[in-house]
Amino acid sequence: QVQLVESGGGLVQAGGSLRLSCAASGRTFSAYAMGWFRQAPGKEREFVAAIRPSGGTIRYTDSVKGRFTISRDNAKNTVSLQMNSLKPEDTGVYRCASEGVNSYLSIRPDDYDYWGQGTPVTVSS
Repeated sequence: QVQLVESGGGLVQAGGSLRLSCAASGRTFSAYAMGWFRQAPGKEREFVAAIRPSGGTIRYTDSVKGRFTISRDNAKNTVSLQMNSLKPEDTGVYRCASEGVNSYLSIRPDDYDYWGQGTPVTVSS
């Protein structure tokens, strides 16, 4: 059974930083791309970033480019999201997800087949 468990969320002032982590189990972690999504209250789930199994190819949504960095450690079965220069519009529940084999760094939630429960991030102005 695949499990993804996020940690690292919290309350931070605008301009601050947070580092989210996602620990994976139950699957050959190094064989699958991983992604981060977020959902703000009253809004749809939004793609944030994704990373290929080797870590060599990465994709970000435009609004986080230059501020967020996704990385992975296949030896520890973890994927991380370093978030700097946070803005109030970054507020939401952040969830990591494991991508299915039929897509490539997709921005569509439907292309990810396992999800964590999420960790909340609140950025105050």
